[in-house]
Amino acid sequence: MRRTSFHAIAIAAFGLPAALCASDPVRAETSSWFQTAPKTGDAANTAKPSKNRQPAPEGATNRVARGADAAPAATAGSGNSQAYIAFDQGRYLTALKLAEAAAAKGDPAAHTLIGRIYGEGFGVPQDEAAAVKWYTRGAELGDVNAMFALGLIAAEGRGVEKDRAAAAKMFEEAARKGHPEANYNLGLLFLKGDGKPENPRRAAQHIKYAAEQGVAAAQYDLSALFQKGVGVEPDAYEASRWISLAAEQGLPAAQYDYSIMLLQGNGLKKDVHKALRYMHQAADSGIAGAQNRLAYIYAEGLGVAASPVEMAKWRFVAKAGGLSDPAMDEKVSALPQEQRRAAEKAAVEWQERRQVNPLGP
Repeated sequence: MRRTSFHAIAIAAFGLPAALCASDPVRAETSSWFQTAPKTGDAANTAKPSKNRQPAPEGATNRVARGADAAPAATAGSGNSQAYIAFDQGRYLTALKLAEAAAAKGDPAAHTLIGRIYGEGFGVPQDEAAAVKWYTRGAELGDVNAMFALGLIAAEGRGVEKDRAAAAKMFEEAARKGHPEANYNLGLLFLKGDGKPENPRRAAQHIKYAAEQGVAAAQYDLSALFQKGVGVEPDAYEASRWISLAAEQGLPAAQYDYSIMLLQGNGLKKDVHKALRYMHQAADSGIAGAQNRLAYIYAEGLGVAASPVEMAKWRFVAKAGGLSDPAMDEKVSALPQEQRRAAEKAAVEWQERRQVNPLGP
């Protein structure tokens, strides 16, 4: 996964408890270069727009469109609305037939829907070349989701040669129309100087617009920009405010980093109980750093009853996730065999629950 997050390391020299000074980065490396919107009907993951919505940067309109992974919006009673209904119901071949009829009449969004059906192989063999053809026509007819989809395809090199400059062009066209995820991706390209000249100020403008529209990954990265003063003035309060919004939306990396901020009081008042709630949510979502922090928290009884079994359980889970911590491994090895076995059993049960419910308990 391509990453853009900045890192802030917790330093033990300040006399903080070991649970606050584990060696993993406070800023988790989980943001993606290319963030797509939730699929239609996935209400649990739908981004919630901010109340402080601002105009999009660089002359963009304030009209917000959904990302390319969502079926394009259809006006009630329109000739293509039945195609989208069928798509949402999983009747992909019916959706394809209805969308083809609408596309024949020049409907831009119908072209985009067909592109998605072929691009992701919904009910038909996956055909990325066909997807590009349909997306291209949709973009030519002005559909913002088609523009965004073409940007993703060019950026990732799916079925075409990877071309970040072409991706930036498509993201920019969609961003001018107010597409939140396109603004976010365009901001990341400006931030890295990849497909666009490096320009932290422009990057921050586009990322901030996406954050204001409720894109959790943008809120998370905007927090990092305020924390480090990249493209904006450093502002601990703004950093904590934006990461809290991302955490509230359920972004695991944000939940982890926000929990650390709450434990340390970085830019906001310390709140151990609230921090533990977010730490557990991040751990249950599979963030190994959060799992390992919980091992220290249960070892020391920070806001919880100290528990050698819970300590070892979370260390076993974090280790299975690939996080190395020899010091904690020594603590676990020193436990009585009965406690280690109980912790191993609890870790296995946690993993089994995760397999049944990947989003956590």
